[in-house]
Parts: sequence; structure tokens; C-alpha cells
Amino acid sequence: MILKLDRLSKTYPSSDGIKAVEVFSSLDLDLEKGETVAVLGRSGCGKSTLLSLIAGLDSPTSGDILVSGESLVHMNERKLSSFRARNIGIVFQQFHLMPHLTALENISLPLELVHDRDARKKSLKLIEAIGLIDRQNHFPHQLSGGECQRIAIARALVIEPAILLADEPTGNLDEKTGDQLALLFFELVKSINMTLLLVTHNQALAEQCSRQLTLKNGELLNDLV
Repeated sequence: MILKLDRLSKTYPSSDGIKAVEVFSSLDLDLEKGETVAVLGRSGCGKSTLLSLIAGLDSPTSGDILVSGESLVHMNERKLSSFRARNIGIVFQQFHLMPHLTALENISLPLELVHDRDARKKSLKLIEAIGLIDRQNHFPHQLSGGECQRIAIARALVIEPAILLADEPTGNLDEKTGDQLALLFFELVKSINMTLLLVTHNQALAEQCSRQLTLKNGELLNDLV
């Protein structure tokens, strides 16, 4: 079991301080190694909140999150940061590349942070796999949106994480570039037997996953419902 959500709940205090806002309650989810799962739902339904919790970037109100058998909820901040760096890859819609680093340096950054001696070798292999070896010394402002997102995907995959989390990875791109990137994205995920949790409102993108779920009214509904 790569990911297990056990009765996961998230509630935020309201702006008036009277009534709390419940995003979802008692969510359960299991993901096995190599499984690809899409979570669909309307904007504001809690998809990005769910990813933030699984990434350890936010804390649940109650319940537990286990990645490779390790509870994120019971880790202190230091252990959580170290565990995330080695086990959780994240692809954001907005790229979040370091502007002062080259394409290759952005990819190798997660490996540099954990002092991997083969950081450059692994990064070169991935930047070649995404077709940007000739752009390795370019900075983000010198790259197109599609190229930046390819770099962001490679950066997330370079640590060979236990699980890859993707938040609308093609949502910031035009349709043609998005379709091309989606094809590359799933090819890379499949080639390394990656466990993927993808949140999106794009039905066509979701259908490329082996399982589709819908987050609606605080509940995760499977694609057969």
C-alpha cells in the first residue's frame, strides 16, 4: 500500500468565527504501487486541499494519512520535511520553478537537497527523456510554458517518489501544448511504474488514469456511482 487515507477530515473556521466550514469528512482511500487515480470535481470542492494534506503541506482536522506505511500526521515538522523530500513528488499548475536556476539545476534541486551523489547524472537522464537536453542551461524565463511544465514534471519524478501528486498539470497551458504534455506525462509515469494521484476538472485527462473518483459534497465517489 503506497497511500492510505483513514477517515480524513478537514474543517476551516468561518470568517465570522461562528460556523466552521467543513471541506470533507471521513474520507477513505487506498492506492497501490503503480496505480493511477484521478480526482475530479468542481472548483472549490476541496481537490487542492486534499492534495495539500497528502503532500504534508497542511494538517487534517482528524484522521490519518499514510504514505508507504508512514503516518504523516504523527511526524514533527523536521521529519515530515525530510520524508516529503524523499517520498512525495508534486507537480503544480503554476510550475514553481526557481527563476535563478537553469532547467537542469531545477530538476536536480530535490536530489541536491538530499545530497544524492548522482544528482547530475539522474537529472541529465530525465531532461533527455522530456526532450529538453538542448535547453538544459536555459533559465525559466527563457522557456515556454510547456517547457517549464516539462521541467517541473521531471523535477517531481527525479527522486523516484513513492507517490506523485499532480494538481491540474496541464491547466495553465493551451489545448495543443496541454495534450502533448499529457501524453509525455503519462508515458513517464508508466515507464517507472509510478503511483499517481491527479486532481483535475479535465475529464479527458482523468480518463487516462486507471481509476477516476469524484469529490462531491465532501465525499469521494468512485466512477461507477
